Amino acid sequence: MSTRPELTAQRREITGKAVAGLRRAGHVPAVLYGHGHPSQALQIDARALDELRRRTGRNALLDLRVDGGSAQPVMIHALQEHPVTRRPLHVDFYLVKMTEEMTVEVPVAYVGESVAVEKGGGTLLRLLDTVRVRTLPADVPSSIEVDISPLETFDILLHVSDLRVPERVTILTDAHEPLARVQPPRIEEAPTVAPTEEVEGAPEAPAEGGEAEPAEE
Repeated sequence: MSTRPELTAQRREITGKAVAGLRRAGHVPAVLYGHGHPSQALQIDARALDELRRRTGRNALLDLRVDGGSAQPVMIHALQEHPVTRRPLHVDFYLVKMTEEMTVEVPVAYVGESVAVEKGGGTLLRLLDTVRVRTLPADVPSSIEVDISPLETFDILLHVSDLRVPERVTILTDAHEPLARVQPPRIEEAPTVAPTEEVEGAPEAPAEGGEAEPAEE
């Protein structure tokens, strides 16, 4: 019996601009495709999708059941969100084959502490957010960690080859691709004060107890 999270969906007849009515009714339009499966328009309950997203991470493997049929293993291939409310507007489900490797983008998780950041006052620069990997659907990691503790000075650079790669996962991103470094703190230079220049033709200050001589006309 599968232990994967399950999501139910219904076939969708409404397309185009009319899907706005579906969203107002609490549904999210979706599409299912992959492995020779004809593209199928679906709709899912918005609350059920929100709950699922809170319990699972990126690249999570799901069981999708359409109109009460048999469960099919899928992944969320693309998720369109509202730019302000972050509510899902459309979901693409990709039908996977459990015995066939797939290529996906996996987030990079930066863990540990850097001396150059904590004591040197530098700023950690994350040069890559994701890496491309190939593995079986059941082995797709939610993220891949890199330990930033080797970043002890501002001259050290971490690369993709420094990632902690799980077993049965192949990294496709170039191993020499820069991954992270620490930028030194910016030092602000003190402003230079220009020397005071004497104004040509200005009368000299009188000696103590004396009077200033009038300037020549």
